[in-house]
Amino acid sequence: MSSRVQRVLDTLSIEQVGRDEFQGSSLPMPHGRVYGGQVLAQALLAAAATVPDDRPGPRLPHSVHGYFLRPGDIDVPITFAVERMRDGRSFTARRTHALQGGQPILSMISSFQLEQPGLDHQDAPPDVPDPEEIAVSGDVLTALDHPLGTFWGRYGAFDIRHVEPQIYLRPATRRTDVQHVWMKARGPLPDDEVLHRALLAYACDQVVLEPVLRRHGTGWATPGLSVASLDHAMWWHRKARADEWLLYAQASPSAQGGRGLGTAQVFDRGGALVATIAQEGMVRLP
Repeated sequence: MSSRVQRVLDTLSIEQVGRDEFQGSSLPMPHGRVYGGQVLAQALLAAAATVPDDRPGPRLPHSVHGYFLRPGDIDVPITFAVERMRDGRSFTARRTHALQGGQPILSMISSFQLEQPGLDHQDAPPDVPDPEEIAVSGDVLTALDHPLGTFWGRYGAFDIRHVEPQIYLRPATRRTDVQHVWMKARGPLPDDEVLHRALLAYACDQVVLEPVLRRHGTGWATPGLSVASLDHAMWWHRKARADEWLLYAQASPSAQGGRGLGTAQVFDRGGALVATIAQEGMVRLP
């Protein structure tokens, strides 16, 4: 397994310290703040660890709704306190608080469902080039003299490939909120459906707000740019693997008041819609 992927898996491997309490560490981010996708994935895994293992099958997460309340400190352990809100015949609901120093840095409700038959339809996937036809976006970051660029370029656990020109170093020449990104883990992962769903939550936080920047003709290297995740919603529709190519079809319906909304539909290689994501973030320019 790739050392990059193993590093993330080790971080997501939280320790149970009480019936409904868990503890985890953080990736060594260069700015000293906890990566939002990491704490989101850890909170989901903590909630999942309290869900009953039904027969003939498990209850899998189908949605999360969370708020990032405070920046986390990578040097302080995170406590995940899970509240058992409901265990119904088909659905289970959990509230998870991620805590540092007794203060919540994330508050999230997740819902789990026993797999059942029902109505089935989906949007069609966009027509875009295959990932093999596109350069690895992170390659431009490996030689960059910037702490975040160095971290994601050399230690990022996901192979990310932008169909449209990436906006890491400079803004796109065309102002649009349309963005398509292929993404997969840089190595094989265990056959654990909950882990794969958690890793989708982990990975999407790297790109979900990029359509906001693209729409306004700016990029990650813009001097004075300040971006922070505020809240996150995610729905899983069908099974998917994070170590196989997934296409994020992204947009930004609105930006106002120092906030921008990013959305994504996630399709697998066969065209199945596996997840939908929405995140609002603080986006401020000088």
